[in-house]
Amino acid sequence: MRCCACALVLIASSGFSSEPHLSGGFQEQLSNSDPVISKLKHGQAHGRGFKLEYRVNAPLDVFWSYKTNFDNELLHTNRYINSHKLVSREGNLVITETEYSYKPRKVFKWQTTVFPDQHLLEYTLLNPEGCGQKYHYGYIQLEADGTGTRVTQVSYFDFFGVSLWVNYPFNGGMSQFLKYTARWEQQLISEFKHRYQQ
Repeated sequence: MRCCACALVLIASSGFSSEPHLSGGFQEQLSNSDPVISKLKHGQAHGRGFKLEYRVNAPLDVFWSYKTNFDNELLHTNRYINSHKLVSREGNLVITETEYSYKPRKVFKWQTTVFPDQHLLEYTLLNPEGCGQKYHYGYIQLEADGTGTRVTQVSYFDFFGVSLWVNYPFNGGMSQFLKYTARWEQQLISEFKHRYQQ
């Protein structure tokens, strides 16, 4: 189902529908550290997606070091993550396994490709059928934003009940899940960025 923080994992390809135009209030939301969420539709299938944008109070190199620490015990402070482990890392290709609280006893096996020069992480779920999904993939793009970092995460996925989850406005829905995840990460890096400073 939903993806979480580990590589809070995420590949944009051609053939997706265009994203909605965002008003001038978007920059104000980002500057106030409020997550901005856009719903996306997959252009070639029945699945759904999202674009999540938020700002963290840490320089780009510091936040990149945090995001590429795939053997990070701090991930266990996220209430949606029961367990997380680094399986392998060969060059820029990383395999991790994560168990989420909303799918206990299901191990999500993620493959993440790291592009250091672009501060980009592309990810895909390697065992979607075993996790009750048809597919799940996306990317995380980091960009310098003054003294902080702007995070853009795009994800596409399909599973039974996907439309209900994407549109459900209360606890348990996509919007609540993404806002929690972004705010958790904002708080986490504020508290622990000293660990990643060179």
